[in-house]
Amino acid sequence: MKKILVGLKLCVGVCIANDVLIKKGENLYKKCIACHGVNGDKIAPGSKGNIKIGGLNKAYLIKQLQGYAAGKADNGGAKVIMYANMKNWKFTTSDIEAVSAYIAQLPKAK
Repeated sequence: MKKILVGLKLCVGVCIANDVLIKKGENLYKKCIACHGVNGDKIAPGSKGNIKIGGLNKAYLIKQLQGYAAGKADNGGAKVIMYANMKNWKFTTSDIEAVSAYIAQLPKAK
């Protein structure tokens, strides 16, 4: 019985932490809406790859955003725009994780 209660507490804690992360990401994503759309279903200006970000894998999004922040990623031809945005917005590692979690839970863009 104790093991079940401990497991349940851990599960609830993880769910609450994930909800907080997604809420933070939702607030950060407001900076992205102009180019990517409310649901991540808009092709961003200058994009060569017709990539819509809504519903993409969180780990992939984190990797891309970290690359843009470092000035190394060029997925879809947005290197200059995204590097400037990441620099201006001063996204931290925590911010990148949060916005990636939010984008990943959006409906898969078609």
